[in-house]
Amino acid sequence: MITLESDQQLKELTENESVILLFSADWCPDCRVIEPFLPELEENYSDWTFVYVDRDQFIHVCAEHDIFGIPSFLAVRDGEEVGRFVSKDRKSKEEIEAFLTKVSS
Repeated sequence: MITLESDQQLKELTENESVILLFSADWCPDCRVIEPFLPELEENYSDWTFVYVDRDQFIHVCAEHDIFGIPSFLAVRDGEEVGRFVSKDRKSKEEIEAFLTKVSS
């Protein structure tokens, strides 16, 4: 997983690749719950580039995309949002897989 480092990097990634933006934060307990199975999801959905977006560092990006709860996922292909799994609720592996399958089809 790529860790987002700049607005310019975000622009380049979202314009040139199919990306799954994972909005998260170090202090978020629900975000820690999904960490163990993220590598498996990245492997199973390798058509996507997974990008970790630190909610605190990129709060303006969250606001621009109406991301008000974490962990949340945003799928972007060719510069356009193609799907979102956004809420403040804890997410299960099965729920995330269902979202990834939906945006991949």
